[in-house]
Amino acid sequence: MTPTRLAFGVGLLSAAGVYVLVLGTLSADYDWWPPGDRTPAYYWHWTLVALFDVALVATAVLDWGAWGLARPVTLVGGATLTLLGTALFAWGARTMRSDETMGVTGDLYTDGPYAYTRNPQYLGMTVGVPGFALLADSSLVMALAAVHVGWVLLLPRAEEPHLRAEFGEAYDRYAARVPRFVGLRTVRRVVSSDA
Repeated sequence: MTPTRLAFGVGLLSAAGVYVLVLGTLSADYDWWPPGDRTPAYYWHWTLVALFDVALVATAVLDWGAWGLARPVTLVGGATLTLLGTALFAWGARTMRSDETMGVTGDLYTDGPYAYTRNPQYLGMTVGVPGFALLADSSLVMALAAVHVGWVLLLPRAEEPHLRAEFGEAYDRYAARVPRFVGLRTVRRVVSSDA
């Protein structure tokens, strides 16, 4: 097995583990996500995510440029999406304390980027990780990015029952006002804040 295939395989296996945790939460009575305080689920989840992240970067390094896309697509498109996604993720993470960013129970945030989207960090990942795959010009990295985006789109569905139980009507009012990711309400809020 080549190092590229090994890194790619580790990425797929660790992603499968994250899917098991998230889908287990969605289909069972046991809450594996969000992990809350530092439970075994917390350590499982973040170990799997760390393995995935290392595998993603290793696959990118080992398979860089193998897809053969046009340079403007990889350089301009990939770099733009990577930077935009990273900036949005960082803005969301900076708004929260680090433990809450990692799924530990905390406060309900409704300001900053959370006034436009309930999940700015996840939105940043759904833009930035595929952007990184374009920048790397690797179909293997794009496959890992697609798997990553899939689990990121599921995470809010696993979190929302916990947030409703934790914050009650305050969360319901917030969810009615701000979309899960982006929508017309996001655009209206951006336009009205510029006026």
